[in-house]
Amino acid sequence: MKRILSIDGGGIRGIIPGMMLVALEEKIQRATKNPDAHLIDYFDFFAGTSTGGILLSILLCPSDKDPLKPKYTAKQALDIYLEHGEEIFSAKPWRRFLSRFGLLSELYDATILEKVLYGYFGEKKLSELLKPCIITAYDIELRKNHLFRQQKAISHGDSRDFYIRDVCRATSAAPTYFSVAEVFSLAKTRYPLVDGGVFAHNPSLSALLEVIKSHNTYKIDDIWILSLGTGLSKISYNYEDFKKKRAISIGPALVDIMSSSSAESTNYFLKQLFHSVKKINNYIRIEPSNLSSIDSSMDAASTSNIQKIVSLGDKLVSENEDLLDQIVAGLIEDKKEEKDESVWNFLKRS
Repeated sequence: MKRILSIDGGGIRGIIPGMMLVALEEKIQRATKNPDAHLIDYFDFFAGTSTGGILLSILLCPSDKDPLKPKYTAKQALDIYLEHGEEIFSAKPWRRFLSRFGLLSELYDATILEKVLYGYFGEKKLSELLKPCIITAYDIELRKNHLFRQQKAISHGDSRDFYIRDVCRATSAAPTYFSVAEVFSLAKTRYPLVDGGVFAHNPSLSALLEVIKSHNTYKIDDIWILSLGTGLSKISYNYEDFKKKRAISIGPALVDIMSSSSAESTNYFLKQLFHSVKKINNYIRIEPSNLSSIDSSMDAASTSNIQKIVSLGDKLVSENEDLLDQIVAGLIEDKKEEKDESVWNFLKRS
């Protein structure tokens, strides 16, 4: 069994999957009696969009002292939101005022996010991440999906390699929230990119196809996916209100609608795929079913709302305690039976 960990986009709601990651890592440490055990050692492939791309990049970031070991724990990945969330999504009053009248194309100053990302990753490169992964973005000039692939960065060198901080900046460049990310490969090729959530808010399907493509004898029924969501917004938008507003002012609403519909579609397709091979338990989706207790806007990063999101995340962990225990037991059992011919090995050769 080859195991994929996929994490959705969702802005500050990344706290929710972040808390699931912490719970899983702590359960693995207790079950193995190894306080130094890391979650990433129990998965073969990773996928992330936007806030999910940032989380997995932190998880897979190599240590400065030992490039074969992770620099950060799951708790330290979660801390990017708990410690910097309010800072990242803080806008000067003048920016909010001008944005309201359509005089700014984005609400937040991306230099704050870029500074935080630099603090986590410095000069580390995509090729240095510890496991095979994809992180999504969308090229607005070529009008095509852009997948940052760790394995392509290794096999193709500077032409496909990027600084991790730039990868994270690109995947989280949500329209109307942050400006388009103009990033450059290490070979100096330019890419104008926006948030991968425009096509893969839930990147699980992209990850499944990537793994199958990398090894053409692979079968869906030998793949297991844990998909962590940030919850689907169910805000209802009034037709008349929508009709009267300026195009720029309904931008966040359109991003919300697009992201939710994308995630719902992917979830439906994957359930049907695994049902067709009678392996419905090979795709596990964990996310809150109700966001009514919080402000679900992806930029709602006030201290009080972050506390509410943490409470919601804690509730989700508690509700799925038995499922998480089953997941951890399966991960540990797979680790014991792991053979040399792993996803890591065959992807390295491809």
